[in-house]
Amino acid sequence: MNRPIPKNMKAVVYRGVDDLRVESVPVPRIGKNEILVQVAACGVCPTDIKKIHQGTQVPPRIYGHETAGTIVKAGAGVRGLAVGDRVGLHHHVPCMDCHFCRHRAFAQCETYKRTGITAGFEPAGGGYAEYVRVMDFCLPGVVKIPARNSFLEGAMLEPVNTVLKGIRQLPLLADDIVLVAGAGPIGLLFIRLLALQGIRVVATDLIESRRRLAKSFGAWKTADGADPELMGKLGKLTQGRGLDAAVICVPVDAVVAQAQAALRGGGTVLLFAHTVRGKTAPVDLGVVCVDEKSLGGSYSSDFTLQREVARLVFSRRLDVRELITHTFPLESTSDAVALAAKPTPESLKVVVVQGTQAG
Repeated sequence: MNRPIPKNMKAVVYRGVDDLRVESVPVPRIGKNEILVQVAACGVCPTDIKKIHQGTQVPPRIYGHETAGTIVKAGAGVRGLAVGDRVGLHHHVPCMDCHFCRHRAFAQCETYKRTGITAGFEPAGGGYAEYVRVMDFCLPGVVKIPARNSFLEGAMLEPVNTVLKGIRQLPLLADDIVLVAGAGPIGLLFIRLLALQGIRVVATDLIESRRRLAKSFGAWKTADGADPELMGKLGKLTQGRGLDAAVICVPVDAVVAQAQAALRGGGTVLLFAHTVRGKTAPVDLGVVCVDEKSLGGSYSSDFTLQREVARLVFSRRLDVRELITHTFPLESTSDAVALAAKPTPESLKVVVVQGTQAG
């Protein structure tokens, strides 16, 4: 039997640049092939921070897409999901049939580009609200959370997926040496997942405490990203051969150039944090062509990796709980966004939670 649903709910509405307001909005209505989820936890993602700080989308919107919660209503046509199920959500799901999907370029699929989860207004994820509507084309992206796991872990499925997708783009062999530049939450996920594949990771960060944490996540070596001797140290670690790959988890152009210079012939630099269009940087095209040093990017998730991601997270082979340092109630979402935008040495992943549900 479906739970009684209120007519209105609290939500954090984006009203303009750096303007987030706690408002009362209608609880979304669902169709016969949709579900309504009561939100328990929603991570703060740099993508949403960029939209809030830079005003890249027209308000009003309700952001938040790293979402987990409980199904409280299911349409008559929904199969395989039921009221009471604890679930993690994916707000982008590809059609799996178009030209882009056949090339596994899922983030370029027109269906994928549609946001399929909303708490009202133009669909924008909706996780910073008490309830979200999951549209029919996003139901294949719903993942059930095992009883022993928390909503916090369920909210981490989407960011873990994006990282694993990025790794799969790198042509690596066991014992290769890979630089991960930036040991924030995303960098630490890269470090752990690469280490699980037998890759020797050199992690750099400006903050000493994060370099120590990188070691605990499996980094082979760590270094200060501002160390003037860094290039020489990388050369020694690779016995002069050069890095097999570098993953750039900070949007700093100079780091990209440094990584490319430290790369061996035939290696790859993967951009993961350069998400602002219109920025340009000088590239030595001869290095790309003659030395075959690839420069690529990875954005958003890979729908086909969901089961593997769920196994990694829910088995705690990748224990994402260690990354979550700060939780904020829904009413303090602005504070959560502010901390995630300007992290302290003590802060990593920031999550908005509702009541005691995040356990």
